[in-house]
Amino acid sequence: MSLITDISSQAAHAATQLALLDTATKNQVLTEMAQALRESKAFIIKENESDLAAARDNNLPGAMIDRLTLNDERIEAMAEGIEVIVSLDDPVGQLREITERPNGIKISKMRVPLGVVCMIYEARPNVTADAGALCFKSGNGVILRGGKEALKSSQAIASVMHEVLEKHGLPTALISVIPDPDRGLLMELMQQRDTIDLIIPRGGEGLINFVTENSTIPVIQHFKGVCHLYVDKDADLNVAINLLLNGKTQRTGVCNALEGLVVHQDIADEFLNLCAVVLRQEGVKVNADAKAAAYFDNATVLADDEFGEEYLDLEIAIKVVPDFAGAIDHIAKFGSNHTEVISTKDQAAAQLFQRSVDASVVMVNASSRFSDGSQLGLGAEIGIATTKLHAYGPMGLESLTTEKYLVNGEGQIRE
Repeated sequence: MSLITDISSQAAHAATQLALLDTATKNQVLTEMAQALRESKAFIIKENESDLAAARDNNLPGAMIDRLTLNDERIEAMAEGIEVIVSLDDPVGQLREITERPNGIKISKMRVPLGVVCMIYEARPNVTADAGALCFKSGNGVILRGGKEALKSSQAIASVMHEVLEKHGLPTALISVIPDPDRGLLMELMQQRDTIDLIIPRGGEGLINFVTENSTIPVIQHFKGVCHLYVDKDADLNVAINLLLNGKTQRTGVCNALEGLVVHQDIADEFLNLCAVVLRQEGVKVNADAKAAAYFDNATVLADDEFGEEYLDLEIAIKVVPDFAGAIDHIAKFGSNHTEVISTKDQAAAQLFQRSVDASVVMVNASSRFSDGSQLGLGAEIGIATTKLHAYGPMGLESLTTEKYLVNGEGQIRE
């Protein structure tokens, strides 16, 4: 039996045991995992420093190094995320009544775990804790295949969680880390359709494409985060500036950062003059259409087909549109179904924007940075689905379950 076959088989077997645990036991284990992460900060940071040193030696991009970095604050955020998961309702076993048929059979649906979830990710060690906790609470085994950039960090986090599992007599295969980042093992992993039920890749567009094209297992896709802020003609410009700065500059290397700014022409003169000041102060590089570029020093003028880039840096694309419909058209052409924001005081325009825009999260007068599982009350997220399968948007506990039919009768037979 190969390494990959062994790991996936053990994960599938362990998941059957997890399905029998009650909510109180799962919550106790997760509570102890959160505390164990806090108590192991020094160990985790030391292992993370080894990954960071290698990343710098290999000249990895700043955005990737930012995602890779762990510190006291980020480890505390992982622990708090697990504690929020503890506080959430357990979806497993939830019943939904459907109907009673004329012949008397009663039909309902019950939420059940997916089985085994495989996470494939790059420089994101926090995924180890988030995915481990979410899958555990939702009754799933999880296989974690991180990139070589985060291997030591991921193994350190998993080892802390394993100690808690062993303390409770549970198999460590419930949270399995592939110990070798070899690409050949990844290819083999994506063929384990008898034991793995879902693959969720988190990383760059190249990784998502590779997994989608090579997996024989269903894949939740999230190609990139090209998020826009549309400033409507009835926007409060102070609010809009704050949304722009928070969305673009608070943390640039994440998928919910703003990459595009769309401005209604009626307020373009006043608003873009404000933007020129604040974006220059923040050191943001501006790319824009000819109308918008005139307001900025050293702006790069974009052709109509050059929008839609995911910069993951202090850089943004700006477009002036003639009307509301123009904004919708621009976002439809260049958005990535991730997160879109409108700034407006017009409730009718806000509601129409939320109905019309095709994105997994659509916000009115709120920062794109809230498009995150922890910020939306999920505790943590295992990924963001931008393809419309059973989940769309940040995926929490419920997204890691499905429903099966329950049929109850009194001896009815079909005639």
